[in-house]
Amino acid sequence: MTTPADVPDVRDPEQPGRLLTIEREALIPLLRGRAGEDFARPVAACPGWTVRDVLAHCSAALTRAVEGRFEEGVFSPECNDRDIAERAGWSDAQVVDELERGMGAAGPVIAGAGGKLDGLALGEWVHAGDVREALGEPGAYGGAGLPDALALLARITRERGHVALHADLDDLDEPLRLGESGGERPPGRFIGDGPTLVRLYTGRPVDGVPAFELAGVEAKEVNDPSLERRACTAGATGCGAALASGPTLGCRGWVWGG
Repeated sequence: MTTPADVPDVRDPEQPGRLLTIEREALIPLLRGRAGEDFARPVAACPGWTVRDVLAHCSAALTRAVEGRFEEGVFSPECNDRDIAERAGWSDAQVVDELERGMGAAGPVIAGAGGKLDGLALGEWVHAGDVREALGEPGAYGGAGLPDALALLARITRERGHVALHADLDDLDEPLRLGESGGERPPGRFIGDGPTLVRLYTGRPVDGVPAFELAGVEAKEVNDPSLERRACTAGATGCGAALASGPTLGCRGWVWGG
């Protein structure tokens, strides 16, 4: 019998843009009218960065994608810091304006990139969860975009040969297959909710989340460095490998290359 775990990957080119649109409609109203001190709150998932820094990074990344500006060293820690510094003189509202524009304009660009920019949309969505958590808002790493985010996460982990995991999620009717075993070992098993699965894969804290089960793999295997890349520290790779291997999620952004 064929199960969802056995169906070959077929990329939906509209999915990343759809995820961005869903998140834009939820996140931007949440940010409008926020006091300045809210934008100055630290973001636990991105040590050393504030809510404003994360938003500026996200808006800059989308603007770069829309304008096709992928110069050498793009999305390295140094580049990320420069992008944020360039917006230091902007008001908080201007940063949110750029983010709103980017979340609307980047979809067609990502759709036409053949999958190489799909991780950018997923990263934006994860960072929106980081911001929600920093602001004390509910729904971090969940909400209406979760089904598309999980589908992207599953496909990206399979394409990259991540450790195999079958997830029985409270949020989906059918099991979700992540990674590829290559026949070398049986897949691990996760039982729990979608937001917790996202936290595990992207290195976000799981303290206080609903109970979950993880068997056959260790949490450190699920939290692959290629998905929770250390863009906030040294060791990031530049744009040279970007279009060859695609973007990877980072704790402070996206790092290009494997």
